[in-house]
Amino acid sequence: MSDVGLTELRTPGLGGGLRDIRQSRFLLKLLVRKELKVRYRGSVLGLLWSYVKPGVQFIVFYVALGVFLGLERSPRNPEGLANYAVYLFSGIVLINFFSEALGNAARSIVNNGNLIKKIYLPRELFPVASVWVSAVHFFPQLVVLVAGCLFAGWHPDLFQLAAAVAGFLIVGLLATGLGLLFGAANVYFRDSENFVDMLLMVATWASPVMYAWPMVQEKLGTVAFSVYQANPVTIGVELFHYAFWFPTTDGSAAMPPHLFSLWVPVGLVVALLVLALGQLTFRRLEGRFAQEL
Repeated sequence: MSDVGLTELRTPGLGGGLRDIRQSRFLLKLLVRKELKVRYRGSVLGLLWSYVKPGVQFIVFYVALGVFLGLERSPRNPEGLANYAVYLFSGIVLINFFSEALGNAARSIVNNGNLIKKIYLPRELFPVASVWVSAVHFFPQLVVLVAGCLFAGWHPDLFQLAAAVAGFLIVGLLATGLGLLFGAANVYFRDSENFVDMLLMVATWASPVMYAWPMVQEKLGTVAFSVYQANPVTIGVELFHYAFWFPTTDGSAAMPPHLFSLWVPVGLVVALLVLALGQLTFRRLEGRFAQEL
């Protein structure tokens, strides 16, 4: 014992946090494959549900909002949004990724309780694997979005493509941070699942997925609009609009002011702070996961 430094000792059940993910890439791949197999076990359509669900969601919203409420620009409604179908679907694919990633990550520790109680492995793997599975489901929707954009005359430049990557990165970091936070809290307080469900319901309508940002600015005013715009999900959705919808318009569309000079850095900083908070909370609570489960 005299040859072992106290600094080398570590509390049982605690790992190195997200740093362990890099060293456990093989385990991460196994967990992603396991989740995909379990989810589609006995399913006839399998991964095709990644097309069916957002497709039905898009049709419902497009008919209700674009046609009935007149958000789609037409000869009878020149004040509507041009190419509203592209505008709507580009927001839906990103908000679906966020909703699925956070919802599954918040339940990942409890759902894998039997495995956690039997062996030790970095517990962060479970929320991160849930985010990766959501990314797998995001890709088919992105393919459909790109096909629809090309049909609508999409000719993006490199900056617009980089904006899409930035939007996905910001939302992915936010989902991972919140997934770690609520995934750990859910072990001790199962009410966390219900809170996450309400949060996701609000997130769908609190971001400009189905409506345009000028409507929010007009109703809320400058100060409240700034708070609204600081939401990383809102920023991610606007970046997707800039990347996929804006190039299909005739140039008359307007993006939120200071989107790149102010809001993108704000969104990235907020997402990183949430990630740090989620990791800190996870590290403080993970020591008793096995006992609580």
